[in-house]
Amino acid sequence: MEHVRTHSCGGLREADIDNRVTLIGWVHKRRDHGKLIFIDLRDREGITQLVFFPRKDSDLMERADTLRSEFLIAVEGTVARRPKGTINDKIPTGTVEIAVEDVTVLNASKVPPFELEEEATATEEVRLAYRALDLRRPLMFRNLLMRHKVSFVTRRYLDRLGFLEVETPILTKSTPEGARDYLVPSRLNPGKFYALPQSPQLFKQLLMVAGIERYFQIARCFRDEDLRADRQPEFTQIDIEMSFITEEDIYRLVEGLMAEIFKEVLGSDLETPFPRMSYAEAMEKHGSDKPNLKTDQAPFAFLWVTEFPLFEFSEEEKRWVSLHHPFTAPHPADIPLLENDPAKVRSRAYDLVLNGVEIGSGSIRIHERALQEKIFSLIGLEDEEARQRFGFLLDAFDYGAPPHGGIAPGLDRLLALLCGCESIRDVIAFPKTQNAICPLSKAPSDVAAKQLRELHIRLA
Repeated sequence: MEHVRTHSCGGLREADIDNRVTLIGWVHKRRDHGKLIFIDLRDREGITQLVFFPRKDSDLMERADTLRSEFLIAVEGTVARRPKGTINDKIPTGTVEIAVEDVTVLNASKVPPFELEEEATATEEVRLAYRALDLRRPLMFRNLLMRHKVSFVTRRYLDRLGFLEVETPILTKSTPEGARDYLVPSRLNPGKFYALPQSPQLFKQLLMVAGIERYFQIARCFRDEDLRADRQPEFTQIDIEMSFITEEDIYRLVEGLMAEIFKEVLGSDLETPFPRMSYAEAMEKHGSDKPNLKTDQAPFAFLWVTEFPLFEFSEEEKRWVSLHHPFTAPHPADIPLLENDPAKVRSRAYDLVLNGVEIGSGSIRIHERALQEKIFSLIGLEDEEARQRFGFLLDAFDYGAPPHGGIAPGLDRLLALLCGCESIRDVIAFPKTQNAICPLSKAPSDVAAKQLRELHIRLA
């Protein structure tokens, strides 16, 4: 028999009393009081209390007696007011209950490996191995709902301001600069490899050359680096790039976005503009390039850190390297220092910091070929190597490339702060462990010898 749900498990109120309803959900808790059986029925919207009365229907009671945790059931019954003294003011449905008249088990369940309570009672390894069950927990659903709302508000805000959402390639060229690339072998081009993008950096700059002017993307990025609580091998950033702008345009845009997110999602007002602090001041006063300015008066504490050095010296490699990335423009007043005193060159880079966590990094970009080649040379990239890695970007600069800049707030880090999570893994549906392993799917895994032969790969 097909059951048509009339309400969610979080939707019933006193106005529904005496109405006959059909609910479908999972058995959250079962309490047998001898004469009565109570069941908390749960779906993604909330919990409704069910009551089974033994005197009314012995067959119904027998069926109710078989129900266990996480059984998926459909129930029909009448909404009733809870008796005095039994009202639960901690949940929206706490003044009503369902006097059950019929129950059907749609799917039985094994005993779950852990209790699906608000707070986690199992180790993270177990939770990730049974992630579909873990995501049934109301807290985890709220985290995913928050993720959806932030993404929705972001798209609406940027669309209103004339931005185009453009997808960039996932299979691209390896241009290692910073973290290691994830490589993907090409079957049709033996011995050659694609790389998964560490960010859409080069392509979003090409979109500016293309005249798009205002681009954004909720972009998937991939970095093969050592993991920690705020790092994953695959992560998501709100990627933004604009033409014909200065730093002030980026500041206003991002402050407006954060204010709208906080208003729509948390119901809080952000004070703008955000305070600003140069890199030199941050290091001198706080000893950190991402100082935590959180106080009782400024809990949700945004800060712009500006004027980072363009270069830092790598003792390991004995050369200058880009502090952010090699496409960051130098401060115009410091360009004469490039040749003889690169340590003093400031960049047009900026970081957005929230409560001591860097949640976004960006810069005004280089858009002239000669200056870009000069920066490549200073960080030890010879002309041939620069052409091999970045020739398609350099060539594009020959055709009237506009001045441009952008930023990429990290969606996962922002959400972890908004949700009060210690790890970004709790705001990602199917994350990896600290060893870059998925306990659910068991990735990475061995592959068949036939697949390796097709890819012209032999394991050592």
